[in-house]
Amino acid sequence: MLKCGRIEEVAGSDNHLTETVRQKIIVFQQNGSGEKKIQGLTRYGVGLFDLHVMSIDAPLPAVLDETEEYLPTSLEADLVLDFLVHPDLSHDLARLCEALNIPIVASGKKHRVKWAVTPPT
Repeated sequence: MLKCGRIEEVAGSDNHLTETVRQKIIVFQQNGSGEKKIQGLTRYGVGLFDLHVMSIDAPLPAVLDETEEYLPTSLEADLVLDFLVHPDLSHDLARLCEALNIPIVASGKKHRVKWAVTPPT
């Protein structure tokens, strides 16, 4: 079984002590677009990683010139999963991840940002 995370030695009075550091995954979704994937990660990934969900549920215009109102300016994650529907949000999220050197997976999308991994759905 493949585990998400890495084993690190923790300094202490007992040098044989080890601790699992769980990978931090942030999922971005829009109007419940990632709920089935989130349910699967929650069900099958118990104890393997820390999962954080950022939902954007506000009605949005067709074009967003400024996405700062909806996306954070910084992220602390080992992996980002993009289930956003709005292409402007998805594009700017991929650019943010690229700037922060955080891997991002955006299944089924056609990104101009080559940093994003975009496997077919």
